[in-house]
Amino acid sequence: MKIIAIDPGNINSAYVIMDCEYRIYDKGLLPNEELLKILKTEKYDELIIEMIASYGMAVGKTVFDTCVWIGRFIESCVCRKIPYYQIYRMEEKMCICHSQKAKDCNIRQALIDRFGEIGTKKNPGWFYGFKKDIWAAYAVGVTYIDTYFNIKK
Repeated sequence: MKIIAIDPGNINSAYVIMDCEYRIYDKGLLPNEELLKILKTEKYDELIIEMIASYGMAVGKTVFDTCVWIGRFIESCVCRKIPYYQIYRMEEKMCICHSQKAKDCNIRQALIDRFGEIGTKKNPGWFYGFKKDIWAAYAVGVTYIDTYFNIKK
């Protein structure tokens, strides 16, 4: 079974296509329109997407634009009858780092500790080619598998 995990943004979004054994098949950081094309054509069994939560602070246009893109990504799956799941950032922090205070660098390090090094061009590791928000997209997928997938079996 393949899933596509997304860390959405207002202009660009990161994605990782992976299986439930955590193996990575594809990854990238793309403009949202290009990612939407992938969602409409790529073969995958479930969409896992990070959802925005309100913590009482004022937000601006970029957050609302991201919400629109989350809806568009989900709609593309609904039209194809592909199930989707929303993962909140706090779930990721608790699942991967066991702390609500975890930052991006803590999540990145916890993933490296669990799955292996980044590696080099000559000797690629588990995370070779990862950059920026791709780490967050992988964290979304890992959280889903750890928290929900194994329960469904």
